[in-house]
Amino acid sequence: MMLRIGWRSSVAYRHMDGVSAASFAWQYVRRDEEYRRDFQNLKHSAASQLEAFSQRWGLRFPA
Repeated sequence: MMLRIGWRSSVAYRHMDGVSAASFAWQYVRRDEEYRRDFQNLKHSAASQLEAFSQRWGLRFPA
């Protein structure tokens, strides 16, 4: 079922006012099917693939 939020309505997204840019980006990217597929593949890959994954998706991971 599709959510019926008026995407042009600022009131519908008022809860996003206090969200950091990183949190907003995470909410966006985690819903992307390609990202989810890449992440699943990464879980089964060598650690050396993390750099390519990070660059493709613009992510940074703590050391």
